[in-house]
Amino acid sequence: MKIIFAADPFALPLRKAIVEHLKKKGHEVIDFGASEENTEIAYYDSCVKACEALQRGEGERGILLCGTGMGMSVIANRFQGVRASVVESVFAARMCRAINDANVLCLGAMIWGDWMACEAVDVFLNTNLGDGLEDLKEFLQQAAKTVEKIQP
Repeated sequence: MKIIFAADPFALPLRKAIVEHLKKKGHEVIDFGASEENTEIAYYDSCVKACEALQRGEGERGILLCGTGMGMSVIANRFQGVRASVVESVFAARMCRAINDANVLCLGAMIWGDWMACEAVDVFLNTNLGDGLEDLKEFLQQAAKTVEKIQP
């Protein structure tokens, strides 16, 4: 899977763990964020570039990292077609996909350890709308279509 990725300088240690994990699993990572070589990219700049790439269809899902995940989420959700969820548990990473069909996972480096963050990433990438909620699947599919049409 092609993953659009961005991290701010604060999240570089978590970035390293997740990017290595994704590549080991065979995913292609398209990175728009800070790196060890370039620590000058602010979260708001990298998030915009990542979300624009997702809108252009350059990747199937996105992962955004900052201190809490909240800053990235606030910006990402301004983009049409981007459904970003900041999560603080593996369960929430599963449910943001199963219930809300989120296509961007936002994690906070102040909150997550490497191992659990990689677990959350795996769950996010391997869960589809309605998974584990078969009794609600038809409703969730219709809700996702309706939500996508909402234009503030």
